[in-house]
Amino acid sequence: MRKNYLIDTHAHLNFSDYDKDRDEVIKKCLDNNVWMINVGTDYESSKKAIDISEKYSQGIFASVGMHPENIGKEVFNLGKYKELAHSTRSSAEAHSKPSGQAKSKVVAIGEIGLDYWDCPKTKKKQAEFKEKQKKLFLEQLNLARELNLPVIFHCRKAHNDLLEILNYKLKTKNYKLFGVIHCFTGNWEQAKKYLDMGFYLGFNGIIFKLNLDEIIKKTPLNRILIETDCPYLTPPPMEGRNEPLYVKYIAEKIAEIKNIRAKRTLFSSSPSFSLRENSVGNESKASSSPSLSLRESSVFEEVAEKTTQNAKNLFNL
Repeated sequence: MRKNYLIDTHAHLNFSDYDKDRDEVIKKCLDNNVWMINVGTDYESSKKAIDISEKYSQGIFASVGMHPENIGKEVFNLGKYKELAHSTRSSAEAHSKPSGQAKSKVVAIGEIGLDYWDCPKTKKKQAEFKEKQKKLFLEQLNLARELNLPVIFHCRKAHNDLLEILNYKLKTKNYKLFGVIHCFTGNWEQAKKYLDMGFYLGFNGIIFKLNLDEIIKKTPLNRILIETDCPYLTPPPMEGRNEPLYVKYIAEKIAEIKNIRAKRTLFSSSPSFSLRENSVGNESKASSSPSLSLRESSVFEEVAEKTTQNAKNLFNL
């Protein structure tokens, strides 16, 4: 593995969107120094993420978990998820990798958490809706604690409740919890509380849609993870389906917001992965074809290096 690389800490190449070209997408990423964690949202996608990771000797990892939106679509079975995560850990440990590799391809529990986006309107139904999500979340939180794995938290329109639960577990129950708040979209007060608890904040293409500049400016770089949430939230200038390769645009945007100087040739040893330029007057723009250059484009070395180290530290990569 070359010295400099990026880690997409939240991808979904385990989704059907990539069934036709998954291997090609992954090869392109690995050839150009992009690693990834494919995140489970139910049992089948968690298993798929593991299956994908086991095909590659390095750079591809998995998490297992049930997303709160899948309540009603799947009956959660803690034993099955525990077996899925734990048995894979044991198998991976039995075939330990060289230094610098994770002992297991399952590196987290997630994505799990709370999602109140489609919360019912009546108080009674709201209470039932939220209670079901909290119950599912707590079961998986306990699993992460038992397996000593970090958590990939999903939270939408529910930060106050999530913070209340985490504060209770950390302070009252003396839980040891570590993880990342994926796709953070809350306010600074909420962000600071997560940071004070020791969690990382994950940022993706949503930062091109919502104004999160002040939060990014205030968040220390050593507490930031970068992600794509592909196939969703494609960052400009790309269009269509998102891919882990585009995580470079998240790094660049964060560097721009933090006013970190750009440095070219971060991946100077990467051979042929080039930006296609379409001349329009004196302007150039990236082709819609996913043929980006981590070598020739302005990649922000400090953001790349620190967020990669953050991911390695959190997920034991």
